[in-house]
Amino acid sequence: MSLDRRRKVAEFLLRIKAIQLRPEDPFTWASGRKSPIYCDNRKTLSHPNVRTYLRQALAELVDEAYGRPDAIAGVATGGIAIGALVAQELGLPFIYVRSEAKSHGMGNQIEGDLSVLSNVVVIEDLVSTGKSSLAAVKALEAAEVEVKGLIAIFTYGFDDAYAAFEAAGCKWEALTDYPTLLEQAAAEGYITDAQRAVLADWSADAKGWSEAHLAKTASA
Repeated sequence: MSLDRRRKVAEFLLRIKAIQLRPEDPFTWASGRKSPIYCDNRKTLSHPNVRTYLRQALAELVDEAYGRPDAIAGVATGGIAIGALVAQELGLPFIYVRSEAKSHGMGNQIEGDLSVLSNVVVIEDLVSTGKSSLAAVKALEAAEVEVKGLIAIFTYGFDDAYAAFEAAGCKWEALTDYPTLLEQAAAEGYITDAQRAVLADWSADAKGWSEAHLAKTASA
């Protein structure tokens, strides 16, 4: 993976505020945890130059990491649009995987024509713990589709994610990651050295960081 590409992707995500850093005023995640970072890579779709760069970078990484697959599979919902763009760039079929099977109609969890493929590369917008990504991988494998690997735009780089992918025997890559993001954010003046230290502490122990912040807020 090219360092220049990792930095360029990080630069774009910071510039369009797809990733925001607020160590003094943390975000609340859906899990209830407090976090100094929030990532919404769907914003990239609203910026044609960023969208084009990501489409091309992901397509290049598909070939570099896994070779040409039969198709691209997007993970609902964040990986659908960018996955379709990558499939278009590569001239490949596209399918996508829901978080669960529909309760009506055909009851599909995987949408698309599986008869035209036997293997895929999965595209995600974000890897956090890896749980939702690997659920999609499992659904594809249950449908007898070989998963050559997965590529995300960004990962927090949690140890849990690396362990989960290893246990599942699934290869994966990300265009950029948390350490690169912090380096780029500091270089471009988005954060101070003191803020960078706080953000690094969160990465080392996200759960403990959240619990400490919640406890501090409760006692204030």
